[in-house]
Amino acid sequence: MAAAATANFESLSPSNTRVGWIGTGVMGRSMCGHLIKAGYKVTVFNRTLSKAQPLIDMGARLAQSPLAVASQSDVVFSIVGFPSDVRSVLLDSTSGALPGLRPGGVLVDHDQHLKPSLAAEISAAATIKDCHSVDAPVSGGDRGAKNGSLAIFAGGDKTVIERLSPLFALMGRVNYMGAPGKGQFRKIGKIRITIASTMVGLVEGIIYAHKAGLNVESYLNAISTGAAGSKSLDLYGSRILKRDFEAGFYVNHFVKDLGICLKECQNMGLALPGLALAQQLYLSLKAHGEGKFRNVFFGFCTPLLLETRKPGLVNVRLSFILPPGSCLREWCSSSLVVSSWFLLIVLPFGFRLVDMLRLFDS
Repeated sequence: MAAAATANFESLSPSNTRVGWIGTGVMGRSMCGHLIKAGYKVTVFNRTLSKAQPLIDMGARLAQSPLAVASQSDVVFSIVGFPSDVRSVLLDSTSGALPGLRPGGVLVDHDQHLKPSLAAEISAAATIKDCHSVDAPVSGGDRGAKNGSLAIFAGGDKTVIERLSPLFALMGRVNYMGAPGKGQFRKIGKIRITIASTMVGLVEGIIYAHKAGLNVESYLNAISTGAAGSKSLDLYGSRILKRDFEAGFYVNHFVKDLGICLKECQNMGLALPGLALAQQLYLSLKAHGEGKFRNVFFGFCTPLLLETRKPGLVNVRLSFILPPGSCLREWCSSSLVVSSWFLLIVLPFGFRLVDMLRLFDS
């Protein structure tokens, strides 16, 4: 495959395609696992060896650098985190994947934190080397990765993307978005902007239902079939009620994405106040040490968690957190702080969420 021209591509299969995978974290490990199970010979690289071990146990070969991965692969997938990481693992002249890729090879970057301009830069660098690059951010979270049901937004040469369909199909459903960088633009609009604001409405609706004395589970089932229904409600509603806050996508990454979104909006002359509010809520969460440990919806769920965990004790517990005579304490006692604004008002006073939750659990 490596030396073949785009027009002469054979159908990809385990017998004629060597696969490389860079980044075996929460998402990458499951996505790569589907390729191994399908019979593809896979070479992997990850900075933390322990995170790659499950794939090695499944039969993957370990490489010592992204360059070594690419030298043994026809198609190299990457999903590593921040834009600086992407640039390093793909473009670094001494250890990056592109320098090790043979002409005709393909880079597929699944990272969800890329600036569209960087995706275009990677594509241009690949073209100079007679290779191909596809930016293909994904949606569906850790569960979508495990179930092979991700939505994949691909930007790049349409012929190359169609040829990669047998590989994409093992991980989810591919959607062609257009030229290089368009996959990232689609991700910004669909996932970051829409979901960030939707999450505020979802959690505040749950809080309202609880305070109104409704059965929250029945409430969610009822609204899910109407205009208020959404994929976010389907995926996260039951998890919120079960207090399942296991991280599938970290707050630190989401904050980075929202910053990219706002920058792109600025470049377009757009003002999106809902997105700006969501970013402030997540920034507060990150600033108080929860960025590496919490799911992206954890911050918005905290008021609900506090309010429903032990009803009637919220005011009492607040007295142990806020100093006597504090106007903030008095305000909290009178209103119970049951909206997302809780994060903006309480966290800047120096209280870590995890410590506050321990108080309410005790």
